[in-house]
Amino acid sequence: MSRIIVHGTFLAFVASTFIAITLRINPRIWLQDYPQDIQDRVPPKNAQERRVSLLLGIPFLILLLAVPFASTLTLKYQRGGAVPFLPLFANGFGVSFVFNLVDWLLLDWLMFCTITPSFVVIPGTEGAEGYNDYAFHFRGFLIGTAFSAVAGIASAGLTLLL
Repeated sequence: MSRIIVHGTFLAFVASTFIAITLRINPRIWLQDYPQDIQDRVPPKNAQERRVSLLLGIPFLILLLAVPFASTLTLKYQRGGAVPFLPLFANGFGVSFVFNLVDWLLLDWLMFCTITPSFVVIPGTEGAEGYNDYAFHFRGFLIGTAFSAVAGIASAGLTLLL
């Protein structure tokens, strides 16, 4: 359990810092993750914004999968190599899920919905109801939980193959 907390906290810190920095640079990078009423108030991403989102999104996705995998692989080797699927899955899922919790509670509910600093507000969307849509972010948390399960399955499966 301590491995999950330590590695999950590391992932949450790095991924949350990445999100915060990119939001400060240009919140439109994350436009597809904003509530629909906010998206409806602004034009779609232009070609340059789509390229930037892709260039930043790929390493971000790799990070979200690599940390649980590295943690799970480390677990296998620290236990002598003979670890069944379920503990490997639980480790990969748990590491990813810690970030999911931080993303939901700290980034989404506290920062985005409650505090709503100016750097998360896309120009032209000031006052949109979506900035207080806690249910939208809870649904995102549920999607993130499914992603954590995929990360756990992928981490365990790859670890068993190595």
